[in-house]
Amino acid sequence: MGFFDKIKSGLTKTRDALESTLGSVFSGFSEIDEDFYEELEECLILADLGVDTAVKATDLLRKAVRQQHLKTTDDAKQALRDILVDMLQVGQNAEPTGKPEVILVIGVNGVGKTTTIGKLAAQFTGQGKQVLLVAGDTFRAAAADQLEIWANRAGAALVRQNEGADPASVVFDGLQSAKAKNTDVIIIDTAGRLHNKQNLMNELGKISRIVEREMPNADKQVLLVLDGTTGQNGLIQAKQFKEIAGVTQVAITKLDGTAKGGIVVAVADVLQLPVKYVGVGEQIDDLMPFEPRAFVEALL
Repeated sequence: MGFFDKIKSGLTKTRDALESTLGSVFSGFSEIDEDFYEELEECLILADLGVDTAVKATDLLRKAVRQQHLKTTDDAKQALRDILVDMLQVGQNAEPTGKPEVILVIGVNGVGKTTTIGKLAAQFTGQGKQVLLVAGDTFRAAAADQLEIWANRAGAALVRQNEGADPASVVFDGLQSAKAKNTDVIIIDTAGRLHNKQNLMNELGKISRIVEREMPNADKQVLLVLDGTTGQNGLIQAKQFKEIAGVTQVAITKLDGTAKGGIVVAVADVLQLPVKYVGVGEQIDDLMPFEPRAFVEALL
């Protein structure tokens, strides 16, 4: 099953919700007037694009209707699709700029961080790449055990230490192992919760400095994992992580479990960060590289 079919299936709840609201906007108005725009804006907010992004999308649609002399709501719907795709295109074409690729994965407990790492590892090994997982979440009981199960499933190597070990020490060991084996991709799991922001910032800063020192030519990414079912709360969380952790890309999980998949558009637009992966199920291949146009086509 390709991305479009899988994302279409995974977005069933969101699409059904949109069809009962947005569908009636496009079919219920014979002309594009102020009432049409107001209804549209409200529907976009209900789909969890958030107020700012919904207002922005509606304003861009007004402009497109004026400039392109659009007459029908069908024309307006196609213009809206193009607008949403543009919003989602932020940073999408950025390719890895160095070797190895080092991905520092962050996110609060419960968002599916470890599962996302396992699925990513499977993708990379499926491409013939040598992958190493580093169990840097030493605070949560059984986090390394969980990661080891995923490493075995994905055919990836694993570096771990005992529970309670210094995460920076685990990362250092992992990088030495990766250098010795000429590893292509290193994925580092980090603690999902520390007792305050300063602690989290210090921990992530320490890990980043070690990566910079040991692998100055690597392509370094900070991947934030968000739970799609948390909607706008997830966006607040993402803003905080961006401030303290230098997030460069986002993965949004559990989109199959929510009627508010519009959060994907809000995250890209508000944070101006690329949504790199989306998760639409439990299977190992249900985390997919994100394709903006296919996503919007499946959504509308």
